[in-house]
Amino acid sequence: MPIINRIADFADELTAWRRHIHQNPELGFEEHETQTFVAEKLEAMGMKVHRGLAGTGVVGSLTAGSGEGPSIGLRADMDALAMEEHGEHPHRSANPGKMHACGHDGHTTMLLGAAKYLSETQNFDGTVHFIFQPAEEGLGGGKKMIEDGLFDLFPVDEVYGMHNMPGIEVGGFAVAEGPMMAARDNFEIRVQGRGSHAAMPHQGVDPVVVGSNIVMALQTVTSRNLDPQQALVISVTQFHAGTTAFNIIPDEVTLRGTCRVFNGEIQKSLPERITRIIEGVAATYGATAELTYHRGYPATVNAGGPSEFCADVAREIAGENGKVDLAPLPSMGAEDFSYMLEEKPGCYIWAGNGGSAGLHHPEYDFNDELLTVGASYWSRLVERRLARAA
Repeated sequence: MPIINRIADFADELTAWRRHIHQNPELGFEEHETQTFVAEKLEAMGMKVHRGLAGTGVVGSLTAGSGEGPSIGLRADMDALAMEEHGEHPHRSANPGKMHACGHDGHTTMLLGAAKYLSETQNFDGTVHFIFQPAEEGLGGGKKMIEDGLFDLFPVDEVYGMHNMPGIEVGGFAVAEGPMMAARDNFEIRVQGRGSHAAMPHQGVDPVVVGSNIVMALQTVTSRNLDPQQALVISVTQFHAGTTAFNIIPDEVTLRGTCRVFNGEIQKSLPERITRIIEGVAATYGATAELTYHRGYPATVNAGGPSEFCADVAREIAGENGKVDLAPLPSMGAEDFSYMLEEKPGCYIWAGNGGSAGLHHPEYDFNDELLTVGASYWSRLVERRLARAA
């Protein structure tokens, strides 16, 4: 892997930064210590730093060359997850119930590493905005930063994101034009029946039976209601009914779940499709059903030109022996970098984390070998996208 020599020189410093952030995880919109850590590092590099977008966001700006070149944004997420860490390494979480189980500690550090290198060398012509975003994990910090004026205060021509991916070798990458991550919506279904004694079910309308049939019927949206070449997942993940008593059929049940899809038009149609099914199933049994639908992140969709460019940069960093997958299967996971890609053309790439535990697993840990790889990728992206005139 052709890691940039100067970045290799401060690899130990990057590891120390990453492990400090890992040991001190903070949840979405609560990243106060992380915000201070990032901002102080950027300020020490001589950058102009803005704090406060989306509450705990940080943007560092660096202009080099004539200052008249293009402007691009590089984004890293900073928040942790609300879960206990099971790993026993020395830098494990010191905050009970909070853990960097998705590698945002590494994402933040890789971008800081690129900022350090680029602030030293300034071998480009234009402006780079280093965007450190809070609250990616389900809270939409990316959208909040935009609403707070991200691209008004820091105009960019393109915006780029990166995420580590277990299962891809360190030094390898995966990127493609089009969808990389799915849209994510959540829903709640309330089924109203009529309670009765469990030994006399004919005297009531059993919402447990109705809810169970709704769970199965919802799968026909995917299997029988859509073009089979259009990917869609509808998962019911919660089923709440009854009390501690074994002999009472309850009045109502509540179902909750999530929808994942790549096609925006299908995403828009899902509330109507689901409502039609649940009302029909409920009516069959003499019950009623009501849907509450929560629109979430849109799909993360890469633009063509930036994707081709990122693939070329990735091939340079991966080297002759590294692998760059140009046709990865899109993930049904969701990512709020999608909001930024709705505003500006750009690209979201996966960088290999090796054979680590999976994302959101209690034994996951970001692979420190990836730090110099990611920082080198970011740096070469800037130097090539904002290349000085010959």
